[in-house]
Amino acid sequence: MGAATGDGGGTSRSKKPPRPSWELEEGDLLVEGRHVLRSLGGGSLYEAYLVWDDRLFSLAVAKVVRPDRAEDPEALRQVRSEAEVLARLAHPVVLRSFDSALEPPRPHLLLEHLEGPTLRSLIRRHGALPMEQVLPLALHVAAALHFTAAEGMVHLDVKPDNIIMGVPPRLIDFSVARTIERAAKIAGPVGTDSYMAPEQCNAPANLGRIGPPADVWGIGATVFHALSGDVPFPRQPEDRYSTDLEVRFPQLWDEPMPLPPRIPAVLRDLIMRALSPEPANRPTAAEFAVGLEPVLAKLPSKMVLGRRGVMAR
Repeated sequence: MGAATGDGGGTSRSKKPPRPSWELEEGDLLVEGRHVLRSLGGGSLYEAYLVWDDRLFSLAVAKVVRPDRAEDPEALRQVRSEAEVLARLAHPVVLRSFDSALEPPRPHLLLEHLEGPTLRSLIRRHGALPMEQVLPLALHVAAALHFTAAEGMVHLDVKPDNIIMGVPPRLIDFSVARTIERAAKIAGPVGTDSYMAPEQCNAPANLGRIGPPADVWGIGATVFHALSGDVPFPRQPEDRYSTDLEVRFPQLWDEPMPLPPRIPAVLRDLIMRALSPEPANRPTAAEFAVGLEPVLAKLPSKMVLGRRGVMAR
């Protein structure tokens, strides 16, 4: 559950040095009453640990600011902002936060521990997933995005890595989320390259246009990836380092790849509308959810949780 840092923010191919770590091990005390069990990995700003919390008397995840950033005012602002966002967004499909430590020495968020793989790990393991698995997931995430927008927030990093498979699935990682007002002022790329709406990719040319439609583009790209096994706008691996926006972000100029023939026309049309380059031409999250219903109605109705997530019988 690390920070969302994008998959193409670098400008150099040089190998990055190891990120500074607290190197906490089983039995170490994060703060009083909160014991580390094991590391869960992390991102550029955070590292995550599975912990036992005495007050909750339960497992939880501590998302801890890395030691080299623990007194950085900008890092502390980000952890405070994410804590405020999660406190505001109480929804069945949104990851829950139970506590936060917003000051050094170890600023962190205490988050719900979720069992289950990410959607990304399932795609990586199995390739294209069946509609019976993807569409109930998409309906839940669209509902969460409708709620998020109604609360005046934008996630800005909807992608397979940030969806935990379960019943219901959970949308995680609000580390780059903004209020709609703040999102409209974004002046640089924010998110993960392959799942960023065109207005996110070229923010200086789109001041005032980044808002909830960007999250609809993200769910469109996510559903496309899950159903086809690839992102809608593939690129060469080295293109992520390009300073030419149209090379780094093919969604700025190219058409999305075609979906597999097995995808019904009504669903194909819905996904393509979600991937419209113009924010105003995309459905809202609620309209996206409603648009899934005719296809869902024709799928097997009994859903169970298995190793590959939500499956139909």
